[in-house]
Amino acid sequence: MLIGEVARRSGVSARMLRHYDRLGLVTPSGRTAGGYRRYSDGDLERLLWVEALRSLGLRLAEVAAALQRPSFSPGPVVEQLVAQVEERLERDTELLHRLTRLRDSTPTDWDDVLAATALLRGLDAPDPSTRQRLALSLDRPAPVEVAVLVEALLTEPDPHVAGALTWALARSGDVAVRPLEAALVEEADDRRRRAVTALGAIRSTAATEALARLDGHVDPAVAAAAVLARGRRGDREVVPALVRLVRDGNRDVEAAEVLARLVDPDGVSEDDDVVATVVQELVGAPVAARRRLAAALFELPVPAAEAAATALRDDPDRGVAVTAAALLAGRDATVRGTRPSGTRPGPPSPR
Repeated sequence: MLIGEVARRSGVSARMLRHYDRLGLVTPSGRTAGGYRRYSDGDLERLLWVEALRSLGLRLAEVAAALQRPSFSPGPVVEQLVAQVEERLERDTELLHRLTRLRDSTPTDWDDVLAATALLRGLDAPDPSTRQRLALSLDRPAPVEVAVLVEALLTEPDPHVAGALTWALARSGDVAVRPLEAALVEEADDRRRRAVTALGAIRSTAATEALARLDGHVDPAVAAAAVLARGRRGDREVVPALVRLVRDGNRDVEAAEVLARLVDPDGVSEDDDVVATVVQELVGAPVAARRRLAAALFELPVPAAEAAATALRDDPDRGVAVTAAALLAGRDATVRGTRPSGTRPGPPSPR
């Protein structure tokens, strides 16, 4: 069979067939009187092997090596190919995310696209310190740059760089709220949690409203982060949710600290409500939860907490009782003047 017929039947161009011949991959067994290549059935079979191996992603040198070794084992090669394809898919997926963010930012001209492209290139630098410096150098990023920063944050492996990207997004203000909120519906847990952390760093009404919409989010970590961020802004509506975090042991130490920041040391009626919420959760709670709640009660610098501790001093659980007694002892010492005003010892370990 001459080269033209082989090309027509196999789909491999005549030019590629000549290239295979020069490399020694598929060499025709004979020649016509006029010097034209003549392929035998065996040559065609070898051509099919070459094309099959190439379709798996092997380079021509790897194909030649495979065909030259009768004892060639395909397992390791296939495993290597799988790893290469997975790596390529990961890169392409990351690129797709970034391009989608760029598209969603509705660039209005090529200057926007070029600025975003330059930022993309900089954030792809292999050195984390380079990426960190770039993020810290941004002063109020433009909307098209914010889209790039959001995607970079969601995929950044270095925590220091991620912190710098969060800082840059916080400086961008409300422009970053929508893309960050959009990321909260993604399937990957780590992407959602990075997005809510960055959203919590933006001090604006729009960001606060976005955090409020996360109440009852399917991801408990996202919901907890939103509650803590709202509490740090002084939003007393999240007091019940903060107390539940303490009860459930979900970032309970942070939740207790935020509760303490929400109350006035001089005591107001709303602070009594905070104490009442903690006491209400103590009723019927498991032992471990009661100990966490008692420790949180210890941190509330208001008179109502002392009254609640008096009731808990004889609690059947020793950990709860000891924490209550320590709170009362600390208050008594303050009254006697044996400690500087406004200071209290830390609660005993509730565990």
